[in-house]
Amino acid sequence: MEYLLTTNSLTKQYGRHKAVNGVSLHVRQGDIYGLIGRNGAGKTTILKMISGLAAPTAGDFTLFGETGKHTAPYLSRVGTLIETPGVYPNMSAAENLKIKCLSLGVRQKGVIDELLQTVGLAGAGNKKVKNFSLGMKQRLGIALALVGDPDLVILDEPINGLDPQGIAEVRETLFKLNKERNITLIISSHILEELSKIATRYGIIHDGVLLQELSREELLAKCSERIELKTSDTRKACTVLEGMGITDYKVVDASTIHIFERLNDSGEITMKLAENQVKTMGIAVKNEALEDYYLNLTGGAANV
Repeated sequence: MEYLLTTNSLTKQYGRHKAVNGVSLHVRQGDIYGLIGRNGAGKTTILKMISGLAAPTAGDFTLFGETGKHTAPYLSRVGTLIETPGVYPNMSAAENLKIKCLSLGVRQKGVIDELLQTVGLAGAGNKKVKNFSLGMKQRLGIALALVGDPDLVILDEPINGLDPQGIAEVRETLFKLNKERNITLIISSHILEELSKIATRYGIIHDGVLLQELSREELLAKCSERIELKTSDTRKACTVLEGMGITDYKVVDASTIHIFERLNDSGEITMKLAENQVKTMGIAVKNEALEDYYLNLTGGAANV
């Protein structure tokens, strides 16, 4: 099984509005998949359909190798935290976890203490949830999603509204779950800079449409500092570059080459190309931050 989860032209329509429009995601076992998009982009709706909490208008998804109605038995292997954690504020963390365990038929001894330890709440198990900080509530929500020992955990905006310390705590918890327990994670967020510290693969959603799906390495390559060379003959230009000892480059399309070394040598590169009758149509040093890349891709900073 190449992918643990795929969505196949997944669509959700409310009246005339398509909240999700033909989205095809690909999530491998062991991924930390970052679903990136502005508020209202369709992230939560996608996660609800994958979790079995909403029915698609069109399309379907494949989970653990099964499609359509055959996925139902496998939803027990999926843990979810959609929007805010559903907890009883006048009960303790341990009591909330006990209710979730009973509802799923989980009766192993010590499982509640283990879950509290896993998410960093071992010392707060008997504290009433109404007295929790936002970060503690989010970690309890993650613990609730882990009841039943799922293979896939879906988290909707788990760092939304947290202070820097809370973000760091939740990030460390998720990283540990992925590395130590081999849990595949799908995490939605509108904060690319934070997800970039943990995610291994990304899907960028805008207005219900999947704009790009790329690995961490591909994203960082797009955002790294580079010379962007526009030329009339990329094949001949590559020969010239290699003659100059430049090997760290990538041909992006029929007229564009990205060069990742000797960033101060734009003038020398242009002269050498001219000597070899290769026309330079444009050359510039690019240095795009992750957030800038995301904003440019989705059309600017409005409504983020």
